[in-house]
Amino acid sequence: MGHIVVVAEKPSVGRDIARVIGCRTSGDGCLIGEKYIVTWAVGHLVTLSEPDEIDEKYRKWSFSTLPILPDDIPLKVIGATKGQFTKVKKLMNAADTDSLICATDAGREGELIFRYIYRMSGCKKPFERLWISSMTDEAISDGFRAIRPGSDYDGLYRSAVCRSEADWLVGMNASRAFTLRYNTLLSVGRVQTPTLAILVARLNEINNFKPEGYHLVTADFGDYKGTYFSDRYDPDTHIPDKETAEAIVSGTKGGTGTVVFAETARKRDLPPQLYDLTSLQRDANRLLGFTADKTLKLAQSLYETQKALTYPRTDSRYLPPDMIPRVVQTMHKLPDAYQQFVPGALPGGKLPVTKRTVDASKVTDHHAIIPTDRRVKPESFSADEQKLFDLVVRRFLAAFWPACDYDATKVITRVGEHDFRTTGRTVVTNGWRDIPPQKDPPRAKKKPKADEEEDQSLPPLTQGDTRAVKNVSVREDVTKPPSPHTDASLLSAMENAGRDLDDEELAKQMKGSGIGTPATRAAIIERLIHVGYAARKGKTIQATEKGVRLIGIMPEQLASPELTGRWELALHDITDGAQDPVQFMSGIREMSSFLVEYARTNNSQVVFPADPSRKSSSKGARGTVSVADVEGAVCPLCGGRVRESAAAFSCAASGCAFTLWKDCLTRGGGPMLDSRLLIMLLEKKQLRGSTGLLVLRDKHILFYPNGNDAPSVDRPVEYKRK
Repeated sequence: MGHIVVVAEKPSVGRDIARVIGCRTSGDGCLIGEKYIVTWAVGHLVTLSEPDEIDEKYRKWSFSTLPILPDDIPLKVIGATKGQFTKVKKLMNAADTDSLICATDAGREGELIFRYIYRMSGCKKPFERLWISSMTDEAISDGFRAIRPGSDYDGLYRSAVCRSEADWLVGMNASRAFTLRYNTLLSVGRVQTPTLAILVARLNEINNFKPEGYHLVTADFGDYKGTYFSDRYDPDTHIPDKETAEAIVSGTKGGTGTVVFAETARKRDLPPQLYDLTSLQRDANRLLGFTADKTLKLAQSLYETQKALTYPRTDSRYLPPDMIPRVVQTMHKLPDAYQQFVPGALPGGKLPVTKRTVDASKVTDHHAIIPTDRRVKPESFSADEQKLFDLVVRRFLAAFWPACDYDATKVITRVGEHDFRTTGRTVVTNGWRDIPPQKDPPRAKKKPKADEEEDQSLPPLTQGDTRAVKNVSVREDVTKPPSPHTDASLLSAMENAGRDLDDEELAKQMKGSGIGTPATRAAIIERLIHVGYAARKGKTIQATEKGVRLIGIMPEQLASPELTGRWELALHDITDGAQDPVQFMSGIREMSSFLVEYARTNNSQVVFPADPSRKSSSKGARGTVSVADVEGAVCPLCGGRVRESAAAFSCAASGCAFTLWKDCLTRGGGPMLDSRLLIMLLEKKQLRGSTGLLVLRDKHILFYPNGNDAPSVDRPVEYKRK
């Protein structure tokens, strides 16, 4: 009897799976057992080819070769991890391999990783799918017992291919076209461009904001206070001119107030819902100061390495009913620090189930992020992992606690012809609010805005009660502009993009789509910062001048969230079998052609800020890119003179194949190359920066992200096809 080859996404995951299913003998890039052989990718081993690898004519950026619309975008093996691909391919096609199990991450991108390897290896053997939501031993064992046919996920694969090829077609064509038209390297993307448009729109709102002064009048009735209001103004507590405010003070001072309205209503603050990735990223940014990218990496580590959290790249905030026994078990296994809160979540020893927490119809590929049922020791985690784990555990418990019940009181006190409003809140049952927020880091109490009315502790008041006016005061203020986006607010804007469309039916359809996916939004934000379209300023993210000008030349179709939202919906529908992939890609090809023609014929005279890393050069003719020598750079292939264009570095010597694209490392998380980096790399052979290590070795340029033993990307410094 032959073996079943299990393909995991990462070596660490592969080793965990191998331990559980009894594969203990080390092999060449694998672990071997009696029934199974476990091997692994290192992320993506196979990717889409570059245009010049499809046809040599695409090496030179020119409008004459656009749009690039190949009938089929061929795959290629990534050079940096070619050795591991060779090992996986050999195992897949071995004579004693009966079948395969896809054990890559249970999501769209994980499906793509395995299927691309399967295609590139030429394998025809049957395969099944392991689909798990946590990396505990029990979850892995359960997953193998519930293994499913690989064909069950064909829709997910088709969606993944469409996403990958759509990004390639739009990105390659639009980036080249707008780079050529404006003679500066411009990165344009199907998802990143509408995200940038959100930042630009907020910057414009701030820059165009005109502050308006207003006045607030407050009356002190001794044991409570009231704020003047009038339906004549918007908001109704704002008084636009000082004379009116002073007249109200004059007409109120020394008078007697009569309660003309007093109402108390019992209200409820329902417990918060469980976390999906986006809501976790928002809270971690707001409460802990973590960027979206940092939160994702920490959550992934807590899932993969610490096995303390379930799969983080989820867009669901619900659990399926069959998880109820495991949730109860998980609560009993939480660290001692949380056990004091468990009885409130398990009244009478039973889990209170509501549609806010348990709803099978709202569970997508994965359920909400919760702790695993494994006993863990948070003190062994890193400091930041502890903080994020604590955030998830407290939310997990709070979601099952009772609601917070309170009495909300509204009082209107009339003094002469002037009305003053007072609101109060009296907690009846604290409920889930008895779970305090984490104490580290300390957080200052949120200050109310100038025009907000604070809830007060009110005395018993009924209609007809009177109070002498003790004092009346006026406070001057001005309206404030919108705040710049933070990671938290930008994630919300991306998630909810398109819901304010005038077309109500479309807005309804787009609910739940937005821009990007929970798994990709953090990377989109970091990409905008990396290419210089946005910048972090303290805790905020703001569009740069380059980003503003890019949106200024983009067609509305690409900058608006509407089209991106439609595409995301279509990808969901492709997964479910409700959309034809061929029809979807036909629309993407039409859009790519439109973007090229739009760039070619656009008469906008926008000039982009000069890149300080580039030498000045004369403006090239429209449709070509001007070049200039890079002083101090020597070609590593022939020793000739290196020159720089908007998109690449190349050798001036006739017949030399040296070409190095400036963005050749960015897909693997590496930096955009500039002349300064190139010169230093050619001289020193390796450079360490804040994000990782650059190495020039054997005519290859490699990028090792911080903490990675293997390079995330490896590119030859010559791209001439063999």
